[in-house]
This record gives sequence, C-alpha cells and structure tokens, in this order.
Amino acid sequence: MASNRSAQSTSFAPEDTQPYGFAARDDEGPWEEWSPSEESVRPVRGRHRVGKQRGGGLARSSTVLGVGVIAAVGAGGMATAQTGKPPVSISLPDMPSSLPDISSVTDSAKSLIGQDDDTPVDTATPLSEVGLTSAASGSADAGEALRARIMQQAESQQDQVDQAAARAEQEAAAKKAAEAAAQAQDEAKAKAAAEKKKAEEAKKKAEEEARKKAEEERLAKLAKQYSLPTSSYTLTSHYGDAGSMWSSGHHTGLDFAAPTGTLLKAIHTGTVTEAGWAGAYGYRTVLTLEDGTELWYCHQSSISVSVGQKVNTGDVIGRVGATGNVTGPHLHLEVHASGGDAIDPLAWLQNKGINP
Repeated sequence: MASNRSAQSTSFAPEDTQPYGFAARDDEGPWEEWSPSEESVRPVRGRHRVGKQRGGGLARSSTVLGVGVIAAVGAGGMATAQTGKPPVSISLPDMPSSLPDISSVTDSAKSLIGQDDDTPVDTATPLSEVGLTSAASGSADAGEALRARIMQQAESQQDQVDQAAARAEQEAAAKKAAEAAAQAQDEAKAKAAAEKKKAEEAKKKAEEEARKKAEEERLAKLAKQYSLPTSSYTLTSHYGDAGSMWSSGHHTGLDFAAPTGTLLKAIHTGTVTEAGWAGAYGYRTVLTLEDGTELWYCHQSSISVSVGQKVNTGDVIGRVGATGNVTGPHLHLEVHASGGDAIDPLAWLQNKGINP
C-alpha cells in the first residue's frame, strides 16, 4: 500500500476558529499559512497519492473522493454480479487524518480513473454515477429479460388456449357434421323404405288388377266354352238345403224349375256315359267331361242322346220333366268331380264363368 505524503509543518499559532469555519482541536499542532508550489502539488505517477493538508473547508472534497471510490467499487461488484465473474479485490488508499486540498483530490481522482494531469475532470458529475448507471442498466436489462420471458410464457399459454379452442371448435363442427350426415342417412333410408313400400304396394295392386283381369278374361273365354243347361228357369232348391224329401237328409244338387218339355243343353263338350231310368232321379243323362267331371241331368221327360255319344257345348241332350221323386217339372243338376261325391253346382258354374 502506498503511503501518503506527510503534511508540511505550520508556524502560526492556533486560533479559536480556523479558516472555512472548522473549530480548532486540542490534539492538533499550530496552524500556519500554506502556499502550494509546483513541487508540492506535482502528482506522483504510478502510485496512489493524496494532496497536502489544507484547512477544514476541503472536507467535502475528501468526502466526494471517498464516495466516488466506494461507488466505483460497488459498480465493479455489481458488474461482477451481472456478468457472473468472480469478484475482484480492490484496496483503498489510506485516508489522511486531515482534509486534502481540492486540487489534490482532483489529481487523486484522475490517478484513480487513469487520466493524465492535463485531462479535465468533470466535477459536476460524481464518480458514483458510473456504478449507479451500470447497476441501473443491469437491473433494467434483467427486468426487461424477465418481462420478455413472462410475456413469452403468456403468449405461449394463450397460443395453447387458442389451439385448444380451435380443436374443440373443429371437433364440435365434425360432430355436428357427422350427426347431420347420420340424420340425412336415416332420412334417406326412411325415404327409400317408404318408396320401396309404396312401390311394393303399387306392384301388388298392379298384380292384383292383372290377376283379376286375367281371371275375367279366363271366365269370358270359358263362358264361350260353357253354357247354361236350360233357359226360362227359376232356381228353387240349392245344394245343401235340408229336408225330409231327400234320402240323404239334404239336397245334393241345384234345381232349375221350368215348364215340361223345355230343352236341356250340354254345358260343355263331353261324352254321354249314361242315358236312361235311374229310380228316384227319373230319366237321367250323365255327361262326362274331358277332366273326368260328371254332369247329371235328372227328372227328364225325354232323352235325346245315347251312351258313348260325344256332344259339344250347347247341344240338346233332352227335355225338362217331372219323372222320379219330384213335386213338379224341373231339372235336377248334380256335379261330381272326377266321378266322386257331389259338389255345389252353383259354385262350379260360377268358376266356369257362368252365373245362373
């Protein structure tokens, strides 16, 4: 550590008060006038130095120097903290017991900050401004960096929220579109089913109408092939009527009441298999058709055909009479399918297109 240059001795006697308003101390020596010379104020280069002792009025300049040095040290420490480098140890010069001259203070400040003797020193700005500016700048940079990082995190979170909202909106739109598509598909299926049902009903109706028309055409064709057995008649007894008049207890044929001698005709083309007396049936003619159906003409007054004779539709085979078990002249017509039991003649005639 560099030592300070000792103050020059004084030869004047102390007074109650010293220049610049400082009071005299008992432990100090006598005071005298001091005139600085070029030798006394010349700076010692390369070493720390302190100016010669002057009166108490220069105490504030010494304070400025101390504060500046402390501020510089503090600035270096803060700069070290900002940059992350290890702290640098700085040794301070020994403070003089008496206050230095302002010019000495200025030279010392120049020496500390590395300026030449002829470089002017800005005494209006304290040396502590360097450290304070660096500290403030470092604090501002750190605060700005923290603020930027917070803003970046906030923007990132906002982006995530926006993306989640967009995904939710897309999913909702997709779900709505899927529901609309499913509903449209269901409606299309329902419409197709309704149209199919309508088409089936129309087809069924058309088929029914076609069947009915075909049946009508068939009956019309059969009507040309089949004819009534007689004319000018009245239906008196039907198949299945009950009564004691019939040995079986019920009527087995269809009665066409007509005057005696009314012509009897062949209902359809066939062959005469029987012709003659048949007891309760009186005179009877049996006409056998190609499918084996037998037509019995009973109670005739006369027979016009013989066994084995083939007749056509409308040919005369006999005449109405009242022979056998009867109450009056009529044709008792019986129909036996394939030579079996009797069936309803009225239903059989209607099936052939004839409505008696």
